[in-house]
Amino acid sequence: MRNDGLDLLRDRLRDFTAERDWEQFHDPKNLAMAIASESGELLAEYRWVANGEADEWSQEVANLSRVSAEAADVGIALLMFCDRVGIDIVEAMKQKIEVNRRNYPAEQTRGRFERPTE
Repeated sequence: MRNDGLDLLRDRLRDFTAERDWEQFHDPKNLAMAIASESGELLAEYRWVANGEADEWSQEVANLSRVSAEAADVGIALLMFCDRVGIDIVEAMKQKIEVNRRNYPAEQTRGRFERPTE
């Protein structure tokens, strides 16, 4: 399936990387590590924010700006990883949603966080 916005973004990332000769550093292991480290930076923004305050905190302009930048870093690293190893991330997410639909039937999991037992 084609996603023009995602494809254009991937192409821009390829150009950005090529202009800097960074492909040599972007092997799957390093990109996977980048996803983890960038995710950690996003998580760090929420350190000490109480769960019940996280939504409101996220909407404050300064906080949203920082969280947006960190989320973008995670997304960039993930898109670059998927491009490198040949994953169609949109299709992979669609398939995973269907797996989750089977693993977490609404009638057994509504309002619960744990996986249902058979």
